[in-house]
Amino acid sequence: MIQAFNKDPEARKDYGFDWSAWLDTDTITTSTWTLPDGITSYAESNTTTGATIWLSGGTSGTDYLVTNQITTTGGRIEQRSLKIQVREQ
Repeated sequence: MIQAFNKDPEARKDYGFDWSAWLDTDTITTSTWTLPDGITSYAESNTTTGATIWLSGGTSGTDYLVTNQITTTGGRIEQRSLKIQVREQ
């Protein structure tokens, strides 16, 4: 199930995933975010168990699917997505 979050078009907010339960004892080596046109990333970061993206912009009334793909030290690759619902607040 994809989590959905509301965001005002003028807001600059962070979103992310805690991968620790899925990772077990493995750790994140790389994290990549994929965004559709119309919403902007102004920062990204990750730890050994989590990944975060900071988003700005977006058009009110539009939903954006943002996807995070990680690669682990054990060679596993996985991805998760979240839906950003841009609405005037």
